[in-house]
Amino acid sequence: MPGREELPSTLERSAKDAQETWIKAHDSAVETYGEGQRAHRTAYAALKHSFEKVGDHWEKKAKRGPSDAQARKGTPKPGKTAEGVDANASKRHLYETAARLDVKGRSSMSKGELVDAIEKANRRATARARER
Repeated sequence: MPGREELPSTLERSAKDAQETWIKAHDSAVETYGEGQRAHRTAYAALKHSFEKVGDHWEKKAKRGPSDAQARKGTPKPGKTAEGVDANASKRHLYETAARLDVKGRSSMSKGELVDAIEKANRRATARARER
């Protein structure tokens, strides 16, 4: 099935360039691996090199590159990811993202705690968006 027809809801709320990145990577992966989870993981890995999840949508990153250790892998396999949070970003960037998402207690959080808190805030924002 073409990626355009399987576009995740968070990407439907994102800029066209984020959508196109995911669609092209997904369709290419389907040709290589067939339809299924591997094609989706590959599409998300490609997306995470240029975009990060902020709330219920994806935004262009300031610097291109893998967002976490899982996205750095050449062939994405099932495993723990940062769920679209740019875990490789600076602590300052993560703090500013947490502020935009109104994460409580962010000023005393470590970099890892900020990543976890942003993941949780993103999940909440996505769930609220789906309810609308």
